[in-house]
Amino acid sequence: MRQKHLVILAKEPRIGRVKTRLARDVGKLAAWRFYREMLHALPKRLSVDKSWQVWLSISPDHARFRSFSQGPVRYLKQGSGDLGARMIRPAQHLPKGAFIVVGVDIPEIKADYIKKAFKLLGTNDAVFGPAEDGGFWLVGLKRHPVLANPYGKSVSWSQSDTLQACLDNLKGKKVAFVETLSDIDSGDDLRRWREKR
Repeated sequence: MRQKHLVILAKEPRIGRVKTRLARDVGKLAAWRFYREMLHALPKRLSVDKSWQVWLSISPDHARFRSFSQGPVRYLKQGSGDLGARMIRPAQHLPKGAFIVVGVDIPEIKADYIKKAFKLLGTNDAVFGPAEDGGFWLVGLKRHPVLANPYGKSVSWSQSDTLQACLDNLKGKKVAFVETLSDIDSGDDLRRWREKR
């Protein structure tokens, strides 16, 4: 088993249950199609580098692990709780080693960014990929034992100060950063990404 683990958090791709903010702008069907596209493409793209194991963590836990993705991935249940609880849970279940968590709705993620993040974890306790909206698209932690928990105190998710709240919980720890990216939350986000392809 590899000693580096990349966990991709995702929801079971059901129309009307994924990318609901995006669906307000482009409709439920278009939002679902985008989500399915990412769910199939991202694990395949990020598993090209064999120096880490890709895990696809699907919610809800009772979702059937049929062919959600392409590429050599393993599956991991998310469990219950808020986003912070679901992002720290891999520390309890994965084989030993550093782990990075990303979402499935950031189409500009590249394997090079993941490689850089793992490298930074060699000399840091945590690594973040900031998002343009004040949150983050990537978080990576050293573990065994968990040296740092960004979610130890209450964090308001999907807010302009989400990343800063996590950084406040890591005072005294060494934190590094990789590239700033954006997830796709609106029709304008989707249009800009499509135009850049």
